[in-house]
Amino acid sequence: MSDRRPASGPEERRLSTREAADLLGVKPETVYAYVSRGQLSSRRTEGGRGSTFDATEVETLARRNRRDGGGSSPVPGELSVRTRITLIEDNRFYLRGVDATELAARYSYEEIAEWLWTGELRRGVTFTAPPALAAAARRAVAALPPHAGPADRLRTAAIAAAAADPLRFDLSAQAVLGTARVLIPTLVAALSPGGHGQPDDGPLARRLWTALTARRPDDASVHAVDTALALLVDHDLAASTLAVRVAASARAHPYAAVSAGLGAMEGPLHGAASGLAHRLLLDVLQRGGAAPVIADELRAGRRIPGLGHRLYTAEDPRAHALFRLLEEVPGAAPALAAARDVVETTARHTALHANVDLALAVLTVSAEMPPTAGETLFAVARTAGWIAHVLEEYGERPLRMRPSGQYTGPRPPQEIPAATGVVGEGGRKSPSSNSG
Repeated sequence: MSDRRPASGPEERRLSTREAADLLGVKPETVYAYVSRGQLSSRRTEGGRGSTFDATEVETLARRNRRDGGGSSPVPGELSVRTRITLIEDNRFYLRGVDATELAARYSYEEIAEWLWTGELRRGVTFTAPPALAAAARRAVAALPPHAGPADRLRTAAIAAAAADPLRFDLSAQAVLGTARVLIPTLVAALSPGGHGQPDDGPLARRLWTALTARRPDDASVHAVDTALALLVDHDLAASTLAVRVAASARAHPYAAVSAGLGAMEGPLHGAASGLAHRLLLDVLQRGGAAPVIADELRAGRRIPGLGHRLYTAEDPRAHALFRLLEEVPGAAPALAAARDVVETTARHTALHANVDLALAVLTVSAEMPPTAGETLFAVARTAGWIAHVLEEYGERPLRMRPSGQYTGPRPPQEIPAATGVVGEGGRKSPSSNSG
């Protein structure tokens, strides 16, 4: 089918290889594999230095992959994991079969977390850190260097909390639930080493606001933070969630499993992506418009942060819900306008839509939070989802997360390599006794 389509009509949208790969959630080389199998058609660009793809055709394939995979990966050979927690289908997002955006509009983050874990939705649930545990986490975090990032602080807090809990190796459901209810507020408490007047009780969203910005909290802003936490609580098998499940499959205790998730989340393509979008919005606000900023990003060969999601062909429903709520937040209008400018400017050339990282950036910019605040919100929120996956994985066969490697190295037998020298004292090489 490749390169045999008629000339495009005036309404046909074309995607580059990178844009098609982003939409399908695969590597660029996999896009060409789809072409070779007749699942996509391509057309050479002028000059023959690349290919373009029909946007409607790519979107149809993306939908079919998600539907036929039943929530598993559309790429043959990738790991597929049974889960009853999250379903993403037809550009909508469900938690245990319930529309997640509607849940976030009606219930608090803590209420939704408790429901994810137990199946019981109780009004007024709040999580409080035991004073001794909060103090241990704060002491550990206070010892970090000033340049330590959110993931560094949260991982350190999780390790300190684990070390202070002699019952951490009890993997029974009730023990894990007890750990979850104190670990999340301990992470929040550790974000303000020494306390700094931060309360350790009350709504978690208000405690987070106090830890992340010097601005006085108002009800609309705190509600936006709480809704953001609820929307981010889980999102299928993201990289960090898979890391958590691998650790739980090996029967690591919940603190260790959460630490694995925090490590995976630190990448710029996952939890840290909102920080890139935050800086982009600041640049747009400073320069008075998105056009020069987008031009600079594209000239440098960088992707535009806050746009596109491998699981959605339309706007990320989490972004849609958060944007709508941010319209009621005092002081959010300039950042909202900047985000819309980014979307409208890039829409002239790409089919990508806003994702939740762009909405998070609007929240953190308008609240005068640091660029890393979105990553912090993401990590705290996702901890509840990780615990739900830990509970689910503990009910599966141990060590099932053990894929076989596909060896591509030289075939044995190979000769034992000859050493050329050894590193001696002071880092100097000394002659090898092997003369060849």
